[in-house]
Parts: sequence; C-alpha cells; structure tokens
Amino acid sequence: MSKLKAAFKNRIARFAGETEGTVAIEAVIALPILFWAFLASFVFFDAYRQNSINIKAAYTVGDMLSRETNSIDGDYLDGMKSLFDYLAGPARNTKMRVTVLQWDEEDDAYIRDWSKTRGGVTELTNNDLAALTNDLPIMADNERLILVETWSHYTPPFNVGLAERDMYNFVFTSPRFSPLLPWSNG
Repeated sequence: MSKLKAAFKNRIARFAGETEGTVAIEAVIALPILFWAFLASFVFFDAYRQNSINIKAAYTVGDMLSRETNSIDGDYLDGMKSLFDYLAGPARNTKMRVTVLQWDEEDDAYIRDWSKTRGGVTELTNNDLAALTNDLPIMADNERLILVETWSHYTPPFNVGLAERDMYNFVFTSPRFSPLLPWSNG
C-alpha cells in the first residue's frame, strides 16, 4: 500500500510541476469571458449611443418648433416626425407628442393649449400635465412652453443581458420669436 501511495504522490508532484499546455488551458477559460465582455461593452455603448442620438433628434425638433412664427398643422407635424425618424437613424417604432402649454398663476397649474401626436401615442391632457408638474420648469404667469416627447424602440444587437426597451425623451423649449405656437386645423 505504501508503494502505491508513494507512486500516487510522485505522479501528483510531477503533475503539479508540469507547465506544458497551461497557456492553452488558460486561453480556453479566458477567451469566452473576454469575448462576452467585448460584446457586452459593444451593446452597452450602442444603447447609450442610440439614446444620445434620440435626445439630440428630440432637441432638434423642439428647436425647430420654437422658431416658428406661423401656425403649424398636421402636415408640418408629419414632417417633424419624419425628421425625427431620419435623425434617430436605426430607431424603430418611433412616436412623438408635441404639446403647447402655459402656466396659469391664478389656478396654480399648467394648462394645455393643444397637444398632437404621431405614431400611436395619446394626446396629453390637463390631468396628465398635473402629473408632470415636477418635471416642468418654473414659469411666469401666462408664459408658454413647447413640450416635445419622443419614444423609440431599441433592440440590442446581441443578447448580453440588456433587454429590449423603449427610449423616452422629454424636451421643453420656449417659443423664440412669437409668444405662442398656434395649431391650425386646415
């Protein structure tokens, strides 16, 4: 038995001192982890990049609306939605809501002048505005604001733990050259 024990110890000692093949074994262990980390970095960077593109596109739409001096209509809003889609690039299932609102100091509330949508989202109501009070800026009495909200669906290119999601942007701008951005039905 002691001869068998000595042979076993001898083989274990030789195995522990052996260094051939360790690089291959380390590569087999490390490469999948490195590959996953690379893909995860790519996916998270891509998600942040798409979110940044979406918010820049929303700011562009809001800025264009703030410079208008004439009333806008459905065709103009369709053009704004097309512009957002173009600027947002690969974003899918985009939606947009434009609302003009004002602050009424007497009622201590935001009041909607008009709200129009594209892409299947509902129009903003005065009750919805009450829920957004903490997100809207402090304004002077009867001052108006253009609120642009956009949604776009993001699907990660690889499955590394980041789920599909809707990216939501909330942008507000004051009208620049006129006190109000009116809506025209015709």
